[in-house]
Amino acid sequence: MKILVNVKWDGGMRFVATTEEGDSVAMDADPESGGERRGVRPVKLVLVGLGGCTGMDIIWILKRQRQELTGLEMNVTGTRRGKDPRYYEDIQVEYVVRGRKLRESAVKRAIELSEQKYCSVRGILRPEVKVKTSYRIEQEA
Repeated sequence: MKILVNVKWDGGMRFVATTEEGDSVAMDADPESGGERRGVRPVKLVLVGLGGCTGMDIIWILKRQRQELTGLEMNVTGTRRGKDPRYYEDIQVEYVVRGRKLRESAVKRAIELSEQKYCSVRGILRPEVKVKTSYRIEQEA
């Protein structure tokens, strides 16, 4: 499956990426790197993509398990290497799952399936990147 993304320079250190469906995201560097902070840093998009990818998987899996999900948040934190290439060495993902009568076993299994089988973003990370996961379930009445 081929995917097309167009990334176009918009002056300074700013770029705008547009998918073939027309969705777009602006990227820019920090001022100390010549940017103006008018977009997301490209390396932070990896964390964004990981959170979004696992989140979509988890919602899909929990709905199939007939879990009454009312909210899902991922707090994703990354620690980068000190030398080039400055990829993430460690990533922590905290899942905050909200719902009614959620089974902990279902939540845990959905997270495991996403991270180990379904999430493409997780699959493209270097093998030496340590991804640590935690979760919190908030039951609602």
